[in-house]
Amino acid sequence: MRYIRPVSPSTTGDDWSTRHSVQTVARRTAALVNVLADESAPPEAVADLLRAHGEKGRLELTTRDLAEMRAAATALREVFAATDVDLAATMLNELLGRGSGPLRLTSHGGATPWHPHLDSADEAPWGEWFLASSCLALTVLVWDRQRPPGGVCASSSCRNVHLTQGSGPPRRYCSRRCATRERVAAHRARAAGLTEAASPAPSRRP
Repeated sequence: MRYIRPVSPSTTGDDWSTRHSVQTVARRTAALVNVLADESAPPEAVADLLRAHGEKGRLELTTRDLAEMRAAATALREVFAATDVDLAATMLNELLGRGSGPLRLTSHGGATPWHPHLDSADEAPWGEWFLASSCLALTVLVWDRQRPPGGVCASSSCRNVHLTQGSGPPRRYCSRRCATRERVAAHRARAAGLTEAASPAPSRRP
């Protein structure tokens, strides 16, 4: 089923509201957009990521499921790539109009506390669920922060998307690893330029 089953906080220290928060769903969205960008990613890789973000039970993703989720990921990537809040909101409006049903509350037959859904049913196809739940989370982030919900890594060797963090300056890189790699590359390029500039010009004999 398309939900995270409740786990007793008394036995795990986990909190349902944290696991089902908008930020948590948005992080799952970014992670899925990134893994689905790999055309060779098998269903098992996507299922493992879903489990890592709280999905329980049997996750049997078909080739069709994967294709529909990949199409949703491609559309959602454009939201992350939006350069300003107006463009992000416009893109989300288009996706909401195209791929979501009316807002409803569900408890999945009493298995979870009540929470909002935009897909057509609790057992909607994976692609529909992914697009609808992601749009809902990203829409709330735009509403709450009045800025794009995320961005695309500025590293030339990385395609990953990432979420906007807090109210500070926009993030440029998806991870410290990418940021460090780009800083090292820039430092080496500067050092090479200085070395070249400092090298004596070859003498010219008459």
